[in-house]
Amino acid sequence: MRLSSLVITGGIFAAAGVLSLVTANFAGNAVERASLTGVLSELDSDGLTWAEVDTNGLQVFLFGTAPDEAARFQALSAAGRVVDASRVIDQMLVEEPEAIAPPSFSVEILRNDAGISVIGLVPASTDRDALIEGFRSLSGDGQVMDLLETADFPEPDGWADALGFASAALKDLPRSKISVAADQVAIKAMTESPEARSRLETALSRRKPQDLRLALDFSAPRPVISPFTLRFAIDADGARFDACSADTETGRDRILRAAAQAGLEGKASCRLGLGVPSRRWADAVEIGIAKLAELGGGTLTFSNADVSLVALEGTNQALFDRVVGELDAALPDLFALTADLPKAPEAEPEGAPDFVATLSPEGAVQLRGRLGTEQARATADSFARALFSSEAVYTAARVTEGVPGDWTVRVLAGLDALALLSHGAVTVTPDLVTVTGKTGNTEASAQIADLLVAKLGEAAAFEIDVEYVEALDPVAGLPTPEECEAMIVEIIGDRKITFEPGSARLDASAEDIMDELADLLKQCGDIALEIGGHTDSQGREIMNQELSRDRAQAVLDALRARRVPTRSYTAKGYGETIPIADNGTEEGREANRRIEFKLLKPEPEEGEEGAEPGDSDPAADADPVAADADPETVDAPPQSNPVHRQRRNRIRNWAGSGRQRAEELGMNRTEFIVTTAAILFVAFLLGWFAHWLVHRFKRVSQADMDQLEKMSQELHEAEETRDQAITYLQQREAELTNQLAQTEAELSAAMEGLREARSDAEEMRAHVERMNQQA
Repeated sequence: MRLSSLVITGGIFAAAGVLSLVTANFAGNAVERASLTGVLSELDSDGLTWAEVDTNGLQVFLFGTAPDEAARFQALSAAGRVVDASRVIDQMLVEEPEAIAPPSFSVEILRNDAGISVIGLVPASTDRDALIEGFRSLSGDGQVMDLLETADFPEPDGWADALGFASAALKDLPRSKISVAADQVAIKAMTESPEARSRLETALSRRKPQDLRLALDFSAPRPVISPFTLRFAIDADGARFDACSADTETGRDRILRAAAQAGLEGKASCRLGLGVPSRRWADAVEIGIAKLAELGGGTLTFSNADVSLVALEGTNQALFDRVVGELDAALPDLFALTADLPKAPEAEPEGAPDFVATLSPEGAVQLRGRLGTEQARATADSFARALFSSEAVYTAARVTEGVPGDWTVRVLAGLDALALLSHGAVTVTPDLVTVTGKTGNTEASAQIADLLVAKLGEAAAFEIDVEYVEALDPVAGLPTPEECEAMIVEIIGDRKITFEPGSARLDASAEDIMDELADLLKQCGDIALEIGGHTDSQGREIMNQELSRDRAQAVLDALRARRVPTRSYTAKGYGETIPIADNGTEEGREANRRIEFKLLKPEPEEGEEGAEPGDSDPAADADPVAADADPETVDAPPQSNPVHRQRRNRIRNWAGSGRQRAEELGMNRTEFIVTTAAILFVAFLLGWFAHWLVHRFKRVSQADMDQLEKMSQELHEAEETRDQAITYLQQREAELTNQLAQTEAELSAAMEGLREARSDAEEMRAHVERMNQQA
């Protein structure tokens, strides 16, 4: 019986194994058919009818002769869209035309949080391994996907510089796409802010090689504009925007067109941002600008959904009423209009009060004019010292009566606006706040308008005349790296950065030079700079090498301590290897002990030095026997293109190492069937084991069942006996209760008889006693 169960179990396992193999075989056939059909359909849809497909398990083989490399790559891409690209095995040939031009080398580099992908065609001389290794070190934990192809053609002029520049630029662009060609690099990236975009554009433009064309397309997230402000004015000077905001590019174009129709001349800007109060913002602005032009002049201010229209003094009242009524009716829902037709102010004997604050190019601030109270003057002085340097503020304002109630608020708002300028002035009067000056911020006018609207209200009257000066822009005004290098030489001049004898500690006399260099290098920004240390020939060579390196590092540390951005700086020690004077004299040794600053430029890749690409003699690579022979009598074999020769060699060697590579790329049919069968069989074993465990814990033997049945019968009989005993006891209890009652009745009767007998005895006794007494 035991042997029979073992045989049955073994037979079940054997049947499961056979069934797993059969199922795996069917699965392999299904996978092969699906892959073959899908890839063929995709190739046919792309018009690649020359390509043939064969499958072996998970491997998909592409055969055929492609008309060119582009068609071969297109076939690989088409197959990669259907199945995983790692499963596709390339066995295609490429037709060899009579003559072929060098391919157009290009590389696309994509970088995001997941890693870096690089795809394209590069010359065979490009150090591909070093390039990919550099991307891996830059990616960190991210993945680097290498989809590069190589072609055995000479690299074009400028290719190494362009590729090196793109690789260096990728370090500062965590989310970007860089397209590299021999003469052009196109960069499309996302930056964190408009300031970061300007900084990167300037830095990359300064670092690019001289003959390289650079195309930059940086996008920054739109800022949140609060309040969402627009201010358009038409006065004697013409039409202008003091501030302009839009939610979309289409809306911005509509607003600018409406302004041009209202008389705006020249180029105007309108910033894009988030926080628009209504989707019909552009509709409302268009209507408002048109009505302002119809009115003939004034100011139109939008602050979120609040609209303020202030006409020019002397505007016809009837015209004003009609335009305001039409504008109020035409504005979309949610927008609320406030209109004002100012009257000419009456002349005051002492003149209208005013307050003037000026900011000089050197940073000095002067406060003059009138303030209402001593506390207001102290507040204005403290506020100015907080915005500017405490030592730079001079307050000459006087306290007078008769200023408006909101005078202090207007003065503080004017000082706040002045702080946004490089130098200029702000004039505050009861009816107008005027801001004039120069700045290096392209959005200063819009920021000042936003500030004044937020502080004074959308109905406030103010004029802004701010000029953008590129020289004041902290980014655009930066010197080029070449200019920085020349200025470093100019600053050092005949002086030297000196050290204590035999050490890398800076001498006290070098502090002034380091301070001047630090001020300059802070303006230069992020440039690739090498600090080189040099020594004379006295002492051991290795000690001189270490000393020069330590001194260069000491200079780098000193600049870093002075808050110079040194991320792209390197310190290098040259020792005594590059003398500039004779080490045999004291003057020469003194000249050789020096620190040099050198601008680092992209280095050419390996193979670019020496002869230019294509300058080598082709005959040098030919057979030496043929080279010695007479060219008129020796028939040279036809020279095939290196690309096609490489392709033929790869196909010719496919039967050997190609098979091994194919096995590394994916499982063939046998491996797929064996793996699938093993998985199914293991799944069967797990199911069998689970079933056995469940059955093991639930199984009960027949003896246990009989014992349970017997115990149940005995329990039933015991219950019946218990019921009979209870019934008998109840009957006996009733009988005993009756007997007890009868006994109690008899005892009661006997006691009653005894009491009566006793009573009779007592009477008898009393009678006898009486009788005795009588006798």
